[in-house]
Amino acid sequence: MFSFLFLAVLWASCMTAPLPQYSFSPAVGGGGGTAFSTENENGPITGIRLWENTNSYITGLQLRYGFGWGQRVGREVNSVQELILNEGESFIQVSGKYQSNSIIYQLIFVTSSGRSLIVGQPVQKSFNFYPSNPGQELVILSGTHTSAGLLSIAAHWAVPRAQYNSTNQG
Repeated sequence: MFSFLFLAVLWASCMTAPLPQYSFSPAVGGGGGTAFSTENENGPITGIRLWENTNSYITGLQLRYGFGWGQRVGREVNSVQELILNEGESFIQVSGKYQSNSIIYQLIFVTSSGRSLIVGQPVQKSFNFYPSNPGQELVILSGTHTSAGLLSIAAHWAVPRAQYNSTNQG
């Protein structure tokens, strides 16, 4: 009887344990280049900008945190493609195409509202990043780049620390 009670309490405590707050989608693409991380303390991600070498590969990216744009990674080529999130919306999937030991050819960002931004060319190998646990959203992109473009990319997912307050202008 005592064993049964012990197992019941153990099972109940496991059911109430908090979900992990963080997950990671390992990098795809080539090595080398300069490492980058888009982490920012100005709130959650609220937008993205991507640049593409005409009909070719991704040359640069930039994330918006709160109301301000973070540092650009890579280079600006041609016109920018941009997606600004609506209040309460987040990125829940990052997909695309890459060449092993080379470069990122395409990036696709999907939001919690079903909107998406697709930039680049659908050639080479596919990848699909998404959070491991419910309630997580994209918080950081990392990887490597050169003066030509993005060589590798990884995604970091987390449960938001606090909901973004649109009255906090940063």
